Amino acid sequence: MKQTGKIIMFSLLAVILILGVYVISGYNRFVALDQDINGKWSEVENQYQRQADLIPNLVSIVSSAVKTETSFVKDVTEARSRWQSAQGQMAKDTAGIQMSNGISALVNAVAVSEDYPVLQANKQYVALTDEVSGTQNRITVARGRYIDSIKSFNIAVKSFPSNVLASVFGFSAKEYYQAAESSMTTPKLGTGVLP
Repeated sequence: MKQTGKIIMFSLLAVILILGVYVISGYNRFVALDQDINGKWSEVENQYQRQADLIPNLVSIVSSAVKTETSFVKDVTEARSRWQSAQGQMAKDTAGIQMSNGISALVNAVAVSEDYPVLQANKQYVALTDEVSGTQNRITVARGRYIDSIKSFNIAVKSFPSNVLASVFGFSAKEYYQAAESSMTTPKLGTGVLP
């Protein structure tokens, strides 16, 4: 009888230990997935910041070559300011998209205009437009990674039995990235002639 009691006691302790390890590892998994989402969004903002940092150089080169302040230059600088002061993920992303669209409009206007051959041949201008294009591609990639992180988190939150742990610890599904309505239209890239 004593032997059976010990076996039952050890069995109960083993079950409790296994459950404890499961709960701890499950919680830690949710924390890791949640932090992965935050890190991926931070990378999106990092790329927007990289783009915002390129704007003063681009504006300087265009302004010195064109010798006039254009509406494109004003639009890009205002979009950069809006991005810097935006609060929250959606506001930052919307302002970032406006900043990207403004840069595209400026670059396109200069690229197709025959009035600015000196600017088009300027190595600094060409290098900066390449950097801007690369940054816009990085933003898209970073957003894709952010979406993948949300997907992994949501699968963990909604799958059984981890959904039980998620509800116990207050983890709930996150909303997927959605572009702002205003960013879904193709931007007007200008007439090709700087004012």
